[in-house]
Amino acid sequence: MVEETHNSMNGRAEAVVQAGRIGEVHQHLYAAAPAAQPVPFQLPPAPAHFENRHDEQDRIHRAVDGHEDRVGPLVIALTGMGGVGKTALGFHIARRLRPRFPGGALYVDLDDLRRDGAVEVADVLAELMTGLGVSPEWLRSSFAGRAQQYWTHTQDKRLLLVIDNARFGAEAVPLLPASAGSLVIVTSQGPLHDLDGVATVEVPVNALSLDDAVRLLGHIVADPRLSAEPEAAEELARSCGGLPAALLVAGRWIRKYRRRSLSRLIAELSTELHEKGIPMVEAVWDAGYHGLEPEAARLYRLMSQHPAPVITAPAAAALLGSALRPAEDALEELESAGLLEGRDEGYRMHDLLRGHAGRCARQADPDGSDRAAARRTLTRWYRRQAARADLLAAGSRMTFAAVPPPTGAVPDVAFSGKAEALRWLESQRLALYGCVRLAFESELYEDAWALCEPLWTHFLDHRHYADVIEAFSTGVAAAERVEHLPAMVRMRCQLARPLWEQERFDEAAEQLRRALSAAETLGDSVPQRKLKASAVEFRGSLQYAQEDWAGAAADFEAARAVHAAIGNAYGVLLQNYLLGRTVLRQGEPERAVALLREAHRAAQEQQRERMTARTGFALGQALRRAGRAAEAGDLVRAALVNARERKSSFDEARILTELAALEDESGQTAEAAAHRAAARLLAARSGRLPGDDQSS
Repeated sequence: MVEETHNSMNGRAEAVVQAGRIGEVHQHLYAAAPAAQPVPFQLPPAPAHFENRHDEQDRIHRAVDGHEDRVGPLVIALTGMGGVGKTALGFHIARRLRPRFPGGALYVDLDDLRRDGAVEVADVLAELMTGLGVSPEWLRSSFAGRAQQYWTHTQDKRLLLVIDNARFGAEAVPLLPASAGSLVIVTSQGPLHDLDGVATVEVPVNALSLDDAVRLLGHIVADPRLSAEPEAAEELARSCGGLPAALLVAGRWIRKYRRRSLSRLIAELSTELHEKGIPMVEAVWDAGYHGLEPEAARLYRLMSQHPAPVITAPAAAALLGSALRPAEDALEELESAGLLEGRDEGYRMHDLLRGHAGRCARQADPDGSDRAAARRTLTRWYRRQAARADLLAAGSRMTFAAVPPPTGAVPDVAFSGKAEALRWLESQRLALYGCVRLAFESELYEDAWALCEPLWTHFLDHRHYADVIEAFSTGVAAAERVEHLPAMVRMRCQLARPLWEQERFDEAAEQLRRALSAAETLGDSVPQRKLKASAVEFRGSLQYAQEDWAGAAADFEAARAVHAAIGNAYGVLLQNYLLGRTVLRQGEPERAVALLREAHRAAQEQQRERMTARTGFALGQALRRAGRAAEAGDLVRAALVNARERKSSFDEARILTELAALEDESGQTAEAAAHRAAARLLAARSGRLPGDDQSS
């Protein structure tokens, strides 16, 4: 598809060159074509210690060598108990085979995206396509649309994909690339019986043999005691149950006590085993935990309260309620003890160790007061950082929660500007959405709904539908618990949008019905009237999405009247823009021109750069449809400049399509062809589907 578009573009460009308009080719064609996306590589660096598992590797290599491309992508299913090393083996194989898959290597951990036991596969597809270079603005909203985009984007690529922690084959099947030459490595704790119709090789990953476990222990800690006391070394390896996750902790533990004999250390483990009646692996982890300094031990316990799989140093400081340096020292100690794994984005704790940390927390903090205090500090810190990021990213807008004060000695995140604030919101997405749940479960209801306010800004750029629907549903419930009426109205309106974008129109309408009903009980102050107008606008937007142009126009007019009465100039601007687009859909281009011209003038006066471009583009569309194409050109070209400055390939493609229509009407067919070809190339590179409308 991309190659065909290239050929088509080249042919049309040649026609322009022959006509002597070489400069136009560079301006309209090549400038619109983005640079080739870098090949993705999402595999972590190789670990310092890995026991090769030769039999499993040989079986996988034979399967890959014998796979025939015509039968679809090959799936290698690595199955085994938690902590046995499935993920490490999958990454090891992927790194070795990577040169055979020039399309790139992708990775997704389904447990990171699991909510109440289920995974929203549409959101996983969004993650994968983002890894392939698809800008979020190009992503379709529905599962079916994203699946088709994913197939379009992977059909000609030899990809290597690692899917971690699948529970059912049905979770993995929609993620398989369309290319028959791709390889997918799936890890699961049990057999994936429902991988029907897929070329699959199941490779059980068992606990390490005693010899392999001893050898791995020797890799982890080069210590002469292992050779001097081979029987004690075997006993220690045996006590770890052949689990690499336990062997890592055991190795770091014996390295900590260099002056003690292995026999003595094993005796201490055995004593604990007999006295407490706990499994030997648990005793190994207990030994690693008890060897920690007090602050690191407390952080280890509190890690069980963190709602996301990866924690950063500032978030760890929030858990501890400390300054940054003690948190960094504690994290470093936990990593040295084998209880945390350092990553570029932060630190990750194995699920088995998270469970152990939770048990240690319950023992050390039987009444839960320390954990409750940590949850309060953590949620309040995340709420403050998210609100600060939101102010930078979106500016002043309709919110009802104040920015919390600094959290004691815990440092704020330093944001250099809007772009960095938006990146932080996305990088901390799992923690932020998780904190909404955590706050609600901890009865911190104000924090729960207040955390949703900055997540609205994040949602507008990143459509993680499962997360945002759950979060705003929780926000509504939290606002109701504390009877904060404005927050209830606002949360229901914001919840309606992801619902209607998922074509769940009845549910969206019910949320707006309840929001408008609650809004009727609001007072008559300016902020309350503004909120009422916003709720009416949301209902108009729902009707616009359902192509009820008359209903949408009536609501936008009603909202505009309120904004005019309270002197909200931006509200009037926005309603004129929305109303102008709506009446254009109704087939009233001259009325649309008048409305959009007023909106464009107001946007310029208010120095709103983004709205100036949006209203100018919409005005250009209306002018062309009113038969006044000559007046539209400068407006649409200005919108194109703005889209390129913002690096919005989606808006650029829409505007190029509109420019092509303008050039057609003026008889400039070669220029129109170049614009249209460039728009198609942008769409093709972004995985857009044939027939998708880019003009609205």
